[in-house]
Formats: sequence, structure tokens, C-alpha cells
Amino acid sequence: MEVNSVEDVGEQLVGVFQNPGLLLGIPLALAGAVFMSLGAQYQHRGVEKVERLSGSQGTSGLSFDQLRRLLTRPSWIIGTLMLGLAIVCQLAALVRAPLMVVQPLGAIALVITTLLNARISGHSPTKKSITAIICCVGGIFLFVFFAALFATEREVQDRELFVILAILLVVIIVLGACWLVLRHRMRALFYVIGAGILYGFVATLAKVVIKRIEAGQFEWITAICVIALVAAAAVGAYFVQTAYSSGPPDLVIAGLTVVDPLIAVLIGMVILGEAAAAPPWALVIYGVAGAIAVYGVVNLARYHPQVLSESQEIGITRGSDGGPATSDPGAAQAPGSDETDRP
Repeated sequence: MEVNSVEDVGEQLVGVFQNPGLLLGIPLALAGAVFMSLGAQYQHRGVEKVERLSGSQGTSGLSFDQLRRLLTRPSWIIGTLMLGLAIVCQLAALVRAPLMVVQPLGAIALVITTLLNARISGHSPTKKSITAIICCVGGIFLFVFFAALFATEREVQDRELFVILAILLVVIIVLGACWLVLRHRMRALFYVIGAGILYGFVATLAKVVIKRIEAGQFEWITAICVIALVAAAAVGAYFVQTAYSSGPPDLVIAGLTVVDPLIAVLIGMVILGEAAAAPPWALVIYGVAGAIAVYGVVNLARYHPQVLSESQEIGITRGSDGGPATSDPGAAQAPGSDETDRP
């Protein structure tokens, strides 16, 4: 029986490389990951600049004035355009490949963002943070490998859409209530997880809407899906911008690239039946891989060098040159640079 299982996996693997949708969808998803990492870095820079100009932190939620100021920051606008390109690539990938395969590939953005942030902020990754990143990326890619073997697609029925929309409404209400009551005690991890959950629904609804428009089925329930998609994306975007003010960009990307696909995958498995063809042992692997990825996000939030250095005075080797730690807040800034000169 074990030999047969190995042969089945081999046949499935060959089938993956013969699927033109997957062969096009995966590169599109990877391109979206690159744009996502660049966009996150630019948006994070814009949020930091607005905080300095306004003289107040946005850790408990960005104010209307801070949101207005973001619209005038070139770095934030560039980051938003790049994230727009990431979304276009992601949606194109969703049209070509199953949701369970495309969504997790955004985890590659975490590696790129980590390297960029280490270079720009001067906070070199520590062993614990590197281990956490490996868990995030490794867990997600383990999931992708087996999801690509067994994921299937079928037409989403109205009843399934009602279930998704109802759950999304409950999620928005719960997250909104938590934000109103506890926002002064919330840290980046809450906003990252909240945004990841919402974006998981956004990805699912986007795929449904695109498929229905292609089939010429733009009826009233599709219009409701568009409204729900926009609402979830707006709340998720607000959470992301707030997370930038209370955490480094690679932590934000880590949460989004893990929580987002896990939620989308759960929806695909439980409601849409995309894992109906998966054997029981594959479901166990899905669960283990997801747990590893979530473990990585939680530990990255605890051990990220930038988070630690901003919360307490400890010696951390900073900068790409491995120079000594410093307690001077401006030490990480490039010599001769001026805050007002940054976009």
C-alpha cells in the first residue's frame, strides 16, 4: 500500500507540471510576492514619516489626519502602487490556478522583505528571528507542495457564498469590537492577524467574483460579494497601516503571508471543497505545515531584533557591516541624511 501511495504522489506531481494553469499561475503569484515586499517597505517608510511629522504614534490606530497625510507622501504612494501591482498579479494567478496553491506562495515576500528591512533599518536578523522566518516559509511551502498535488476546483454555489459572507460579517464585527475596546493595548500582532484573516476572505471573494464575471453571472449576490470584498479590503488595509506603526515591515508581511493563505485555504477546504480529493494523510500534513507556519509568525513577533530594540535597551548587532550595538535612535540612519529629505 505504501508503494501505491508513493506512485500516486508521483503521478499527481507529473500532472501538476502538465497543468498550464498552474504553470502560469505560480509565476504570477511569485511576481506578486516581489511587488508585495517592495510595496510594504515603501508604505512602512511613509507611515514612519507621517508619525514624525504629526508628532504622535499610530500604534492604537491611525488618526484621520495621519491617513490624510499618507496620501501626500511619495513613498507611501509608490508603495501603494506596487501593492496594486501585487494584487493584479495575485488575481491573475487566482484565475489560472486553485486558491490553495496560489495564496501560500506569497510567503516568498517574507524573505525579500526581511533582507530589505535588514539593509534599510540596520537591524540584522538574529538566530531566533531567522529560525522563525524559516518556520514561516518552510511551513507554507510544505503546504503548497501537497496542495498542488491534490487541490481541485469546482463552481461555487450560492449557498456556499452565503456561508462565506455570513462568516465574514461576524469576523468584521468581532475585530471591530476588539479594536474599539482594546486598541490602546493592541500591538502589531493583533493588526497583522486581523488583516490576514480579512485578506483571506478578500482572496476567496475575488476569485469567486472573477469566475462569475467570466461566466456572465453578475447577479445580485455577486454584487454583494463585491461590496463585502471592498469592505474587508478597506478594514484590512487600515489594520496593515496601523501595524506598520507598531512593528517592522517583515513582521507585517510574515503575518499576512501566513494568516492570509491559511484562512483562504480553510475556506477552500471546509466550504468550497477544494481538498475533497486529498487523502487523510495529506490533511494531516496540511495541519502540521500550518501549525509550523503560525509558530513562526508568533516567534517572529517575539524575537524580531527591531521589536526587541524598540521595547528595551539591549545590545543587538545592527547594520549590514555587523558593527556594535548602539542606543542612539539616529544611529541606524545614514550619515548626512535628514528626515525632511526622505519621501
